Amino acid sequence: MPIKYVPFIPEPIEGQAVLGNFNRILKYKGADDVSMVLQRGMPLYEMEKQETVGENPDGNMVIRGECVSACAYLKEQGIQVDLVYIDPPFASGVDYARKVYIRRNPKVAEAIAQAEQELDIEELKAFEEKMYGDVWDKEKYLNWMYENLMAIKSVMSETASIYVHLDWHIGHYVKILLDEVFGEENFRNDIIWYYYNKMPDMRKPIFTRSHDIIYFYSKNKGNQYTFNLQSEKRLEPVKQLIRKKVDGKMVNARDEDGNVMYRNSEDRIVDDVWRISMLQPADKAEPVGYATQKPEALLERIIKASSNEGTLVADFFGGSGVTAAVAAKLGRRFIHCDIGLNSIQTARDRLKADGAQFDVLEIKDGVQLYRNPVQTMDKIKSLIPGLKNEDSLDPFWEGAISDSKLGTVPVYVPNLMDSSSKLLDEVMMNRILHQAIPDLDSSVKKVIVYYIDITSEEEVKKFIRDDDSTMVEIELRDLKTILDDVVVGDYAEFHVEESRADLFGGWRVVVDRFLSDRVMQKIDEFNQKARMNATGKRPFKPIEINETGLELIEYLSVDCTAAEGEWHSDSEIKIDKNGFVIRNGEKTKEFWDGTICCEKRPLRVKVRNICGDESVWEICE
Repeated sequence: MPIKYVPFIPEPIEGQAVLGNFNRILKYKGADDVSMVLQRGMPLYEMEKQETVGENPDGNMVIRGECVSACAYLKEQGIQVDLVYIDPPFASGVDYARKVYIRRNPKVAEAIAQAEQELDIEELKAFEEKMYGDVWDKEKYLNWMYENLMAIKSVMSETASIYVHLDWHIGHYVKILLDEVFGEENFRNDIIWYYYNKMPDMRKPIFTRSHDIIYFYSKNKGNQYTFNLQSEKRLEPVKQLIRKKVDGKMVNARDEDGNVMYRNSEDRIVDDVWRISMLQPADKAEPVGYATQKPEALLERIIKASSNEGTLVADFFGGSGVTAAVAAKLGRRFIHCDIGLNSIQTARDRLKADGAQFDVLEIKDGVQLYRNPVQTMDKIKSLIPGLKNEDSLDPFWEGAISDSKLGTVPVYVPNLMDSSSKLLDEVMMNRILHQAIPDLDSSVKKVIVYYIDITSEEEVKKFIRDDDSTMVEIELRDLKTILDDVVVGDYAEFHVEESRADLFGGWRVVVDRFLSDRVMQKIDEFNQKARMNATGKRPFKPIEINETGLELIEYLSVDCTAAEGEWHSDSEIKIDKNGFVIRNGEKTKEFWDGTICCEKRPLRVKVRNICGDESVWEICE
């Protein structure tokens, strides 16, 4: 349950666009639901500190959680941000996946013999895992985006700006939302990011799409916002008039003989079409293993233009952590926020390698049992007994269960990507009673409503009883009870050795065996599909894991400071996809030997598997 709800905007601002005006422009379905959500406010949950990296005097934050809940926390703490860049889902209809590489097992002799050479990517055994699904109903996306923009605006300082990165799929609709939230008079630019080296798509009878759109708004009108002109090198110098100010006017400069003066110009002022000199995609040029990452040069331009040293830069859809990484390098404070665990781990490791200092925080909203919302939603569908897709039902219902006595029983499951659906209260119940149920076939006798949080089960049930609009039975079920039963942690066997002569410390944790049911399930799925798709030219080559299972480990950390509570990474190693060690952020050409060393006696060890799940074990005396 949220601790409380924090108002989006405490008092209406004169001239502020209101939802009624917004409805007048778009008139999309579900607008009334957004109105009720805005009246309720932003859900404030307990925030738990997971780790502090460095001293962190500037209060930098890496937050796992939703944008709206993160903004509720910032607003409650009185924290205002000076620049926002967001790269939210594009409503592109695409499922994004990352390649998960099997590491080489350090206890297999032939693997050690091969460690001197880095293998080609194609030689490495890997499978894909979905990170998130950018599949949205347009109306739901706009509802969700409007709520996020309102939350972000509520934590922006008076001189702040926001850059919203989108493309042709939904950008023109979001432009209207931005006009409503920030005011048309505060629109500054629609920046075209032209990635000029993109290979043309010859399969479609269209011009190749080779740009994204970045909408730039200030919170206030006039010059009450930070903006620093940016320049870039020209491809070739050009002859340019020399201008000077005379009596408040700009005129051409002249020499003693009255001739107009020129100079050779090698720089130009950046305009609203950006040709960033960076090969795309960014994950190839600046690899951190994140499919949708953006180049550092793009964020460097935005951050330099709209912030100054010491100011606070925030990204609420942080992805690969590029915004936080560039902000740190440029002397800005930063907030990285994302709902996906892969994003948090990628950003955390990236920032650690760069020497940044920050806190890792997690919003305790009750849905962190799986690594990302898409994975959780997919898992939920398989856990509800008998739940099947039902094309005849409105998308509001996740599916239906067939009952021999009752017939079709529609099932509602809250969408973890939409914070407004997580809480079952009278507002949501009113929508179910008066919008969702009336649209069902008259033969439906019962519906099942799952929830994550509920204001009060007694109050909601009383609300249902007092409402006489339907004869359909409504059964309420707690979704968390389903999720709690299926969380299976990883298993590890290890022992601790004292080694005074060790180069990296006096203690060593040796991993003897590691098991991960979830990763093995993913590998089994991959092998089954590969076997079915095998041909004479492409024979079936299964992914096989040694009995020690060390190929499934990506990262290890030891805490020599505390046996419980906040994590202290006193020593850590990350194993890249080629099996080489990154020790405390420093890349090496050493092959992992199955151990991690530290100066003091370790009290706890943390292990991250190749899919991103982390487990912690206490080391007993």
